[in-house]
Amino acid sequence: MHLLLPPSETKRSGGGSVFAAEALTHHDALGDARAAVRAALEALSADDELAAAALKLGAKSRGELAHNRSLGTSGVMPAIERYTGVLYDALDAPSLGATAREWLDTHASIQSALFGLLGAGDPIPAYRLSAGTRLPWLDTPLKRVWRDAHREVDWASRGWVLDLRSKDYVELAPLPADAGTYLHVAQRGPGGQVRALNHFNKAAKGDLVRRLAESQAEIADRTELLAWADAHGLEMQDGPEPGELTLITELVAAGRAADGARAR
Repeated sequence: MHLLLPPSETKRSGGGSVFAAEALTHHDALGDARAAVRAALEALSADDELAAAALKLGAKSRGELAHNRSLGTSGVMPAIERYTGVLYDALDAPSLGATAREWLDTHASIQSALFGLLGAGDPIPAYRLSAGTRLPWLDTPLKRVWRDAHREVDWASRGWVLDLRSKDYVELAPLPADAGTYLHVAQRGPGGQVRALNHFNKAAKGDLVRRLAESQAEIADRTELLAWADAHGLEMQDGPEPGELTLITELVAAGRAADGARAR
């Protein structure tokens, strides 16, 4: 089993050592695309006004442009620790025990708009770039650059994939047919009705990833995942499209934000 996670707009600053592109997972397949996207982002970020508009940065966020100008010198940390935000706060990778963290590093990847498919433990710098950004210095749209590059990724070596990415990031690297399953998140209300979650689906996904890591789950397909979920008190069922799954949580959005309650 392998988990595909979305990145986050927000990231921790700092880190040690320096960035080395060749240290990233899938360097042979994605190295050229990574270099082209990085060069285009650095060129864009040299112009404050142009970059702020393209990256949709408000006045308080413009300081993040400094990250894009110092990708090679600002220090690195594991990707799973670099990203913050709702999903990564619920996952809380730094607090995992050693065996759970080892499972996570082995069984999870993150889809980055700058670096493409990353291993959870890959050392990366802080940056600002989202899937929908237009980079004028690229000859083709960002989506096409990554779609073409990811055709060279050996998806089969990842094992059966559970795709937790948001739609924008799925479009950067669509899974081959039969490679895995896309996961939706829904909420069961007090009356038993089920409705889709928006922003807070990220918290449920982060909680799920943490549970999987802590249980050292060895799952080979959707049937085994459904059995694992049932054994761990999670409600999971067929999704809205054939081959997809839905995790149903009793998560209350306000309560989850306030007290960190786990999906049940």
